[in-house]
Amino acid sequence: MKYADHFFRSADDRLDLYARIYDAEGPPLLLMHGLTRNSADFEGLAAHLAGKYRLIIPDQRGRGRSGYDPEPDNYNPSVYVADMAALIADLKLERPGLIGTSMGGLMSIMMAASAPEGFSGIILNDIGPVVEQAGLDRIQSYAGSHEPFDDWQDAADNARKVHADAMAGYSAQDWMGFARRTCRELPDGRVKLDYDPAISQGLSGSDQTVVPPDLWPLWESFSALPALIIYGALSDIISADTIAEMQRRHSGPISAVEIANRGHAPMLDEPEALSAIDAFLKKSTRKHQIDGG
Repeated sequence: MKYADHFFRSADDRLDLYARIYDAEGPPLLLMHGLTRNSADFEGLAAHLAGKYRLIIPDQRGRGRSGYDPEPDNYNPSVYVADMAALIADLKLERPGLIGTSMGGLMSIMMAASAPEGFSGIILNDIGPVVEQAGLDRIQSYAGSHEPFDDWQDAADNARKVHADAMAGYSAQDWMGFARRTCRELPDGRVKLDYDPAISQGLSGSDQTVVPPDLWPLWESFSALPALIIYGALSDIISADTIAEMQRRHSGPISAVEIANRGHAPMLDEPEALSAIDAFLKKSTRKHQIDGG
């Protein structure tokens, strides 16, 4: 699917940031990726939604085509959320829907809590107000490793090694596609993961900044906003107890959909995910369409 390149200034006016724009007459959707991913992570979902919705898919600072921050402390959700506010203002978006995977979902929670009336709905992909430590430990085990791979096949083999438990049934072609979305080629032909290694510094110990503290009050603050929770049946990041509690504490329309044979996190191109997203967006964006955008 064709998209336009869009560059904008970060909220602190220090970096040039990037977003893919899939233009359409339909309601706007802001799609936000996880910690070590980038805008390419949503290619499957974008191919499904393009033409029906205006898709805005940014690279957060330190990823993809966005600038790397010389101050690693700025790699935290609060700063990313401020950058998203700058992007929304830059594009003059009105009540966009939020779709967030992992870290992008934490950002979605923070954004919805800051202005519930400013968004049409929220879709969280394998994330909630409680993030399981086992999952954080697993992410920490690979996020800081950043030696270049010899070639694309080496990168694909590494992707399979790291993520095979979360992506049951992936073929060699699928793993190569995964590598192509998450890595970039260097001038000498080697391949590296497409993010600043410094983004991993906030994953553990007293310096942990990846997961904001006590997110339940934020979740409850927009309890009337339509919400959809998508989660992997094999996830080590979100538990069944957390999902049940999210539903209990949310007064508005809410549903949860389990994706079989997926851990953290579903790619959102699975048939069950696409069906749930289609149904959710049809309802949550209806007011936008009635109001004429």
